[in-house]
Amino acid sequence: MIAPIVVPTLVLSSSAFILACLIVLAERILRRKQKPDEVIELINDLLPQTQCAQCGYPGCLPYAEAVAQGESISLCKPGGVTTQNALSTLLNRQIENEFQSDPYAPIARIREADCIGCGLCATACPVDAIVGAVNYLHTILETHCTGCELCLPPCPVDCIELIHRTNVGGGY
Repeated sequence: MIAPIVVPTLVLSSSAFILACLIVLAERILRRKQKPDEVIELINDLLPQTQCAQCGYPGCLPYAEAVAQGESISLCKPGGVTTQNALSTLLNRQIENEFQSDPYAPIARIREADCIGCGLCATACPVDAIVGAVNYLHTILETHCTGCELCLPPCPVDCIELIHRTNVGGGY
């Protein structure tokens, strides 16, 4: 004869085991249906990760999510033609507005005479194109600048301006 305490214990443990199996099964089924996340990851991996918001989204991951939902693959200016082509190949979609390499694309430049060395612009730059030490002059590495303009608002002395480059390293 089975003790009266053993029967409820067997019922509870059997119920817990069946419930655990159902949870594991449901998780596996749901994981199979999450293929869009894999696509989003692949799209995000192709983006330059500058988080510059030039595409109209606050960062590369939100843009990748939007592209997976059908947004244009032609919005990432820092990624340029290379990123457009990679996204087109990955998603088997046409490029709507192909980027043209623009030798006069705008970039930021610091007026050295006015820079107070606060470093706020360097903190705001998503591509680390601004170098300098606190309380010393800062400068912009023009070959890395994407022209995103995120360095302009934090500058307290308004010494950063957007210029159209005629050649990298050249004058105004």
